Amino acid sequence: MIELQGITKSFGALQVLKGIDLTIEKGEVVSIVGPSGAGKTTLLQIMGTLDKADAGTIVLDGTEVHRLKEKELSAFRNRQIGFVFQFHQLLPEFTALENVMIPALIAGISSSEAMRKAQEALTLLGLSGRASHKPAELSGGEKQRVAVARALINNPSVILADEPSGSLDTRNKEELHQLFFDLRDKLGQTFVIVTHDEGLARLTDRTIHMVDGRISLQ
Repeated sequence: MIELQGITKSFGALQVLKGIDLTIEKGEVVSIVGPSGAGKTTLLQIMGTLDKADAGTIVLDGTEVHRLKEKELSAFRNRQIGFVFQFHQLLPEFTALENVMIPALIAGISSSEAMRKAQEALTLLGLSGRASHKPAELSGGEKQRVAVARALINNPSVILADEPSGSLDTRNKEELHQLFFDLRDKLGQTFVIVTHDEGLARLTDRTIHMVDGRISLQ
C-alpha cells in the first residue's frame, strides 16, 4: 500500500535520512520508534508529501507520488492522506463539526454533504454531543478525537500520526490508542504512527526502529 525506496533527505550538511526502504500493507497499524534525531518525523513528513525527499521513490496506493506536480500533489494529499498531530491543530474559532468539515470542503464536497460526513465521523468517535463545541470547550482527549475525525472525513488511504498521544494523560492516551485499532477493525484503516510511547509500540502490528537516519534491523 505504501512503498518507499531509497529515500534520502539532508538539511544543509546534515543527512537526516540515509536510504530508507519500507513497505506498509493496507490495514496495518505500524509504529516508528527511535531516539530523538533519528529521522522519524522527517520520514513521516516525506511519506505524507509535506516535504520532498532528495532522492528515492514513493508509491502510495498505486500512485507514484514523487511524480506528481504541486497542484496534483495537494489534491492527492487532501483526499488520500489523513494527519493527526501531537497538539491536534484544531482551529479555535470553529466548532468541532466545522473543524472536521474543512478537509471535505477543500476537496470540493458540498457544504451539506461535508456536514453529513463530519457528523457521521464524530458519531463514530463518540462525539456527536460535542459537535457544536469549540476546542476551548473540549478536553484533551476530545480534541484528539476531533482531530482523528477530521483525518478520516475524506476516507484516506492512510492516516499518519506524529506523537498523537504525547500531550494526553494516561486514560485518554489508552483510549486514543484503542481507537486506532477499532478504526482499523471497522474501516480497514491503515495507520503509521511516530511515537515514543513504548506501550503503543508494543500494541501495533509492526514496529519500525530508526537509528541515525536508517531503519535498524534489531
